[in-house]
Amino acid sequence: MIINGCDCSIIIKTAYREFGVPYVEETIREAVSLLQEQASIEGNGVCKAIQKIDGVTGCVVTPLTIGTAPLLLYLAFGSAGLPLFVSETRNVYQYRLDLVPMEGGACFDLVQDRGGERRLFEGCRAKGFELRFHRGETVHLKLDICGEFFPAVYPYSEIPATETGERFDGDFVSYRINGTEYKNIYGLTLSAKREGGTKTELWIKRSLQDGPDLPGIIEELTITVKLLTDKYEFRNFGTFRITLKRLVLIADETDIDCADGVIGPLRYYVAGIVCCEVFTSTGETIA
Repeated sequence: MIINGCDCSIIIKTAYREFGVPYVEETIREAVSLLQEQASIEGNGVCKAIQKIDGVTGCVVTPLTIGTAPLLLYLAFGSAGLPLFVSETRNVYQYRLDLVPMEGGACFDLVQDRGGERRLFEGCRAKGFELRFHRGETVHLKLDICGEFFPAVYPYSEIPATETGERFDGDFVSYRINGTEYKNIYGLTLSAKREGGTKTELWIKRSLQDGPDLPGIIEELTITVKLLTDKYEFRNFGTFRITLKRLVLIADETDIDCADGVIGPLRYYVAGIVCCEVFTSTGETIA
């Protein structure tokens, strides 16, 4: 499969806005299936089939920026409430996003500009996502895309500019487990799939050290991501926070057969709720 990068751009279009997202890679393409005809009793016994285009499939991997994070997290989590004004600030608004157990999330259109060829994929949804936090790396979101409509040629010559805001970084992420902040967490991947209901898992990479390890059952895990700069005049703007409840350890993938420091992954199943809080400097609807 060809994975496209610098020669391709992706534009997200919703009812209220459209912008190009910074990206790492994308594999957006037509979803292909077969219409099969069973072999007849008489004849050579060969099953015949014809190709059928079933909409769109693939994924988009993009770093989260201060401008794209509210909308992209909304598309990933699938629901949003009305904005709530944050007291003791000028005009900062808080949005709560809930990863509800439903098949489909929010609907959006996607424009793919690859090598001068522009295609429009209408009625797309995120059937799953991965949110990746690692030290020394930008925070990345991978959206697994699905859609039912055949792509069309994008008729307009001008396209929106790519969002170029400041990117969230894995070095400025804090993790609190059952009320205690853990400093030995090296990275974390939150994965959700909407197939027959929402299934959510969490991979935690932690460095082994003296003292108690991460608990096997986590009642609450809070991930707080900030842009640690002094150029934002509004408190909480440039922040998002994810809360997960009732995590159960299902696998310890740690391999200690190495000479250097050990960074071992733990795999948890999320049996409780998952919600996200994002902050913007305006009260308009995210989508």
